[in-house]
Amino acid sequence: MQTPHADHSNIVLIGFMGCGKSTVGRELHTMMGYPLVDTDAVIEEFAGKSISRIFADEGEETFRDLESRVIRELEHDGASPRIIATGGGIVARAENREALRQLGYVVWLRAPVHVILNRTRRNTSRPLLQTDDPADRVRTLLAEREPWYRETSHLQLDTAGLTSREIATGILESARYFFGTRKSSPPCPPT
Repeated sequence: MQTPHADHSNIVLIGFMGCGKSTVGRELHTMMGYPLVDTDAVIEEFAGKSISRIFADEGEETFRDLESRVIRELEHDGASPRIIATGGGIVARAENREALRQLGYVVWLRAPVHVILNRTRRNTSRPLLQTDDPADRVRTLLAEREPWYRETSHLQLDTAGLTSREIATGILESARYFFGTRKSSPPCPPT
């Protein structure tokens, strides 16, 4: 398969936890051969501990600082092309939203609340869902973050009912178009 090539011709996956960023990232990596960078894994390696441990020991703000640092480093390291799978809250900071758009083609993977809960219910390593009412927490966080996801993304895809292969194929076709037209005209902002 031919793949897009240009400065910062990365495919960046954003979206809420449980929407398939890591799974689709691995599928894109397999299909395209691009390196896969999972920002959460980079943070865990740098900190020498799990994200849930970072939250417990140092708090969410420290974790968000680490996310911003990783995105800045990815933006300035010059390596491209690659697949970048991000943490669900990375869009909370305006500087991150801008940096993500500079990194390449940003795809917002979405899923309904019941699908997110089903996909994350057995995972105890998600600190933001360690609450008495995870459904309410998901709804609250989604309502807060959806405008940021929309602002940041070039493409939005609902992942419910699709295989990771189907999603990756759709992303690849859209990315080809995006990178093919980007040289002659700037990308249109998301609507």
